[in-house]
Amino acid sequence: MNRKRRNHLPAFKAKVALAAIKGDKTLAELAEQFDVHPNQIQDWKKQLLDQAASVFGSSQDQKRADESHLKTLHAKIGELALENDFLAKALGR
Repeated sequence: MNRKRRNHLPAFKAKVALAAIKGDKTLAELAEQFDVHPNQIQDWKKQLLDQAASVFGSSQDQKRADESHLKTLHAKIGELALENDFLAKALGR
């Protein structure tokens, strides 16, 4: 059984994972129905369960954390740019 690698859309992955969470059918039945490997279904189910809290989490908190991290990164970039300028002048470029 030699088939090309397929990329599934996020909506399809969510649909399969939700079907797996329901538990109405076994992984083998779902694999046959959706034409994917049972291990892949198990992985998608695990990802959905692990990241379910982010659906209801505060996007505002995440945004603040991202902005804080971004400020730190910008400061580091500025620091490195100054070091590069200093070293370029020191080497006489």
